[in-house]
Amino acid sequence: MEHVEYVYTVGMTDAEVDEYLRTGEHGVLGLADADDAYAVPLSYHYDGTRFLLRVSHHDEDSDKRRYIETTDTATFLCFDGSTSDSWSIQVRGPIAPWDEDVDEATLDRWFPPFRLFDEAVDEVEFTLYELRMESVVGRRTVE
Repeated sequence: MEHVEYVYTVGMTDAEVDEYLRTGEHGVLGLADADDAYAVPLSYHYDGTRFLLRVSHHDEDSDKRRYIETTDTATFLCFDGSTSDSWSIQVRGPIAPWDEDVDEATLDRWFPPFRLFDEAVDEVEFTLYELRMESVVGRRTVE
């Protein structure tokens, strides 16, 4: 592979992982149902101890809800590959509804604005889920 461009990467320290997770906002949640995989882009909130996901759904039969219920170990990948200083962090663990009360002002502080597609605003409902961080691995590029 003489003519393929590449960059070197290294593992992140715990402090680097913490910093990148605190400043990030988006990633991709990977779920599974037996041998069928499903991935969805989501916003997240990380405060140093909790990793929360804001999941929208339209009804009880949504694909997201079904896959969350059948997944034993979820994987969330957040990354920035747009510059030479790229990074990625993979968070793995069980996912479950987060039952604590939180007001809309707090949600607005924790999460970036929700991106609507073809839904009406009054049809969109959110559920907060916590992804228990059993495994966290980060990599970043180096010169």
